[in-house]
Amino acid sequence: MQEKTFTVTEINNYINKKLKMDPNLKNIYVRGEISNYKSYPSGHDYFTLKDEKTQISAVMFKLNKKRFLKFKPENGMKVIIKGKIEVYPQNGNYQLYATTMTEDGVGDLHIAYEQLRKKLEKEGVFDKSHKKEIPKYPKRIGVVTAKTGAAIKDVITTIKRRYPICEIYIFSTLVQGQDAPNQITSQIKRAQNYNLDTLIVGRGGGSFEDLNAFNDENVVREIYNSKIPVISAVGHETDFTLVDFVSDIRAPTPTAAAEFAVPELSEIQYKVDQLAYTVNNNIKNRLNQHKSKLNHIVEKQIFKNPESIYQIKQMHLDNLISKLDYSSKSIISKNKTKLLELEHSVIFKNPQTLYESKHIRLDQLTNKLNYVSRQLLSDNKNRLERVENSPIFKNPQSIYQTKEIKLDNIVNKLNYTSKEIISKNKNKLSQLENSPVLRNPKMIIKSKEEQYSKNIAKLEILNPLLTLKRGYTVTRVNDKVISSSKDVKSGDELDIEFKDGKINTKVI
Repeated sequence: MQEKTFTVTEINNYINKKLKMDPNLKNIYVRGEISNYKSYPSGHDYFTLKDEKTQISAVMFKLNKKRFLKFKPENGMKVIIKGKIEVYPQNGNYQLYATTMTEDGVGDLHIAYEQLRKKLEKEGVFDKSHKKEIPKYPKRIGVVTAKTGAAIKDVITTIKRRYPICEIYIFSTLVQGQDAPNQITSQIKRAQNYNLDTLIVGRGGGSFEDLNAFNDENVVREIYNSKIPVISAVGHETDFTLVDFVSDIRAPTPTAAAEFAVPELSEIQYKVDQLAYTVNNNIKNRLNQHKSKLNHIVEKQIFKNPESIYQIKQMHLDNLISKLDYSSKSIISKNKTKLLELEHSVIFKNPQTLYESKHIRLDQLTNKLNYVSRQLLSDNKNRLERVENSPIFKNPQSIYQTKEIKLDNIVNKLNYTSKEIISKNKNKLSQLENSPVLRNPKMIIKSKEEQYSKNIAKLEILNPLLTLKRGYTVTRVNDKVISSSKDVKSGDELDIEFKDGKINTKVI
């Protein structure tokens, strides 16, 4: 059985893959001494990192060099490199790919920095949900920094220039050295009692070791617990400390922190002036509108002569009073007339007569009703006696017999009539079957054609156009046929129709 054979490339790629999969080699810190250091035109740096017993090839690419390298490496310099170890497949050598490089002694600080950063990040100390908003128009600003140096001068100068109405409280502290973290923590805590709107914590530039006081865990947690919004301003733009991650805003420099903390007063004044101008214009426009309305109202006739309202109402009231007076008098007059009529009526003078007349009328109606009711009873009694004495009442079966006789007579008549109709229709059908028209239907068409020809000949005789063909004419005046010379007078226009056309002429 033949064993599998590998190429050199496959071996190198396999080893490189194994190294990449090893988590211990992905993010590793290596201490050693630089030798054979060379910087190429591409911007990449190649060198050897060695100790007393062995060495390893190393490379630092241009991008990492530009972002993280704070000094110029030299042969013989002891450094700590953070990076990864992989195989370079072209020559089969493994080498160290450097991400960052620090001088030995500072390297321990970097390791501690990374460990603390990961710990605090895991706890959520750097989460954005804890960030506070920086007030736009602060009244009091605190600054935790050294009382001497460029940082405090830049902050004060910038705030006084941009927003001179703001008060500045300086909380002096050491910013580097062994005692610096405790003093910074103490001053941040002290600042909480001064009713500040914003707190600036920072210092000027320096090495990573100089800025290490702002990587202290107590300082970070004190800023996290601060009730006052905090702006960090530590070092230069490329410097990052743990204070920058926990603060509500990170400023690249102390000057930038002051600019973040306060607005530009001149800009505010400009906005205020613009608003004032807008408000004044709106007020003027409103005043002009209301003034125009007021003038329009004042110009009305009612305001020029307010008595006219009273006069119109007075006239209306007079009319109403006059109508009321007339109506009341009319009503009184009518009622007075009725009252007089009642006073002079017989009924009013002798009410007994009304009762007597009504009593007489009642007696008359009662007598009439009695008479009518007796008459109705008598008539109905006679009718009842006739019904009782009738043969139908005595023998009801006779009604049925009479109806049955009538029904038999009707049936007999119906049978006779139907037979007679059938007989007549049979005779007509026989005549039709024997008629020459039914045997030869074209005779009908021929007779109709002969009748049509005769009618045409009669119409031809009556056709006026044949008269024209014989030399006669038809004369009209205003589309009316003239049959007598008396129907024409001088000046009339005549339309004369011949067999082949018309002419127009005028009577002289």
